[in-house]
Amino acid sequence: MTTQDLKQIQLYRQHLTDAADKLTVARDLNGVQCQFLSYALHALRTRCSQEITAENFEDGLVKNWTVRGTVHVFAREDLAVFKHKGAESDYLSHRWDGVMYRGSWWITPERQEYFARFIVAQVASGTGEREQLKTACCGAGMTERERSYIFDGWGGLLRQLCERGFLSCMVREKKAFAVCTPFTPMRTEDALLEQARRYLTHFAPATVKDMAYYFGWTQTFVKKVIAALPVNTCDIDGKTYYYLGALRGDYPAIPRCLLVAGFDQLMLGYQKNESIYLPGEHLRGIFNLAGIVLPPILLDGRVVGRWRKKDSQMTFELFEKVTAPQRKFILSAMDESFGDIKKVVWSDVPCAPKTLPAVTGRSGGKI
Repeated sequence: MTTQDLKQIQLYRQHLTDAADKLTVARDLNGVQCQFLSYALHALRTRCSQEITAENFEDGLVKNWTVRGTVHVFAREDLAVFKHKGAESDYLSHRWDGVMYRGSWWITPERQEYFARFIVAQVASGTGEREQLKTACCGAGMTERERSYIFDGWGGLLRQLCERGFLSCMVREKKAFAVCTPFTPMRTEDALLEQARRYLTHFAPATVKDMAYYFGWTQTFVKKVIAALPVNTCDIDGKTYYYLGALRGDYPAIPRCLLVAGFDQLMLGYQKNESIYLPGEHLRGIFNLAGIVLPPILLDGRVVGRWRKKDSQMTFELFEKVTAPQRKFILSAMDESFGDIKKVVWSDVPCAPKTLPAVTGRSGGKI
């Protein structure tokens, strides 16, 4: 097997050349990261056989903290797969002793429980928008210092309520919460094994390093998980790749151009420093120093630049020389993905390889 063969398999298994319905894609890929809703929407649109609009995008989906402690959009029926941490004791629990978040040691368990119950009641009564909840909490006696913890942009008490199954973030641009659909939490061991099974079926063939990077696990733990599953192996360029299921004898050709979403599973699913899609010299152009994973342009399975859409203008920032015929492939992919582009801007953005920080930010994305 060659690297080109591997790309064909991965693109197919990730549904980039094998379109499926929205919920199937969301389940197979362990959801899609949702630091920015527009990126998550595009990630599903590029993989779905059905039309995904701003109006029907939310149907059957929820938003919550999952893989790597980051905010993902995933199928509502998978709540038990992802909200498993401490499930035996934390699910719908109001035990707040010992709960600390980013220096919040000063807030008492009693105050945390008071506002936790108050917020859940407010959301249940229809007051779900974040700013509305702030106003209501202020009216209930919340101090400025308590506000800095409860409504901390990186999590705070709201994240704790989501982790415990009380609330979920609503799948929309405006920051809002809804009462979480009831579910029976899985044992953590079973939940992680199910996530790994999906990865090895729909991201893999992949290396131990790839899997460790995607999940944020140690390589030692990855090896233990792999040993518990009926994996197959193949060797490519001296590396061992693991996967579940049978491989076909033929896969669709690598598309001439793909406009991949920001924070896409194709970039986050494999060790970024060894990515077969992202040349090392372009790494900083996609994984920037602020922890943002920008949307790449793939030509024949290789990142050559990034794209940015604002209203009806599309900007293509190129990391290397792109021929006139290749620009036509990029424009064709743009027309297929977006129907409202009135202006196209081309620019050159030279990149240099750098050592980069982890992509998850301080605690997996703001809310």
